[in-house]
Amino acid sequence: MKKAWAALFALIWLLCLTPFAQGAVSWGDQGDDVIKIQQRLRQYGYMTGAADGVFGQETYNAVVYFQRKNGLRADGVVGPATAAALGISLSGGSRTAASATESEIYTLARLVHGEARGEPYLGKVAVAAVVLNRVRSASFPNTISGVIYQAGAFDCVADGQINLTPDSDSIRAARDAMNGWDPTGGCLYYYNPSTATNAWIWSREVRLTIGDHAFAV
Repeated sequence: MKKAWAALFALIWLLCLTPFAQGAVSWGDQGDDVIKIQQRLRQYGYMTGAADGVFGQETYNAVVYFQRKNGLRADGVVGPATAAALGISLSGGSRTAASATESEIYTLARLVHGEARGEPYLGKVAVAAVVLNRVRSASFPNTISGVIYQAGAFDCVADGQINLTPDSDSIRAARDAMNGWDPTGGCLYYYNPSTATNAWIWSREVRLTIGDHAFAV
C-alpha cells in the first residue's frame, strides 16, 4: 500500500512539473494564447505565416529560434519565461489535450523513459509517436498498452525498465505526441544501429535518424 501511495505522489509531482500543469503553450495547442504568441513572433520577425491560432511546425520553429536568440531553453514550449520575453501573458485556456486519459499518457511516458533516456527531446517525442502510429496501424494492437506490452516489441518491457518512474521530459514528450506531434512522419519502427541484433529490423526502410535511433517503416 505504501508503494502505491508513493507512486501516486510521484506521478502528481511529475505532472506538476510539465508545461501542461503550468499552463504553458506547446505543439498541438489552439486558441487565443497561440494567436498572441504568433502575432508577437511575426512582429519581431521570427515567423512569416498567418497568426491562425494553431501551434504547428512553423510556430514551433519560430519559438525555438526566438528562444535560442534570447538565451532561453530552446524546447519549443512557451512557458512563463518565454512568454515574459515575448512581452505577453498567458491565459492558460489554449490547450486542447488529445482524447487520452492521464493513465494512458503516463503509460506512454514510462515507455519513453525506458527506451529513450539520454536521447534528445525530439527523439523522445519520436519514440512516443511510433507507439501511437502502431495503435493506428491494422498490423498492431489498437491500444497504447496493447502496443507497448506486445510480446517482444520493446526492450524496456523485457528488461523491466518500463517500471521506472518517468521524468518530466518523458511525460511532456508523451503528451506532445498525443497532441499530434510526429517527428517521424509515420514511422512504425525504431532501433539503435549500434546495438540491434535482429536481422529483420535491418530490412526496414529508414526514414530518419534522431540521436542514437534510426526510425523506419
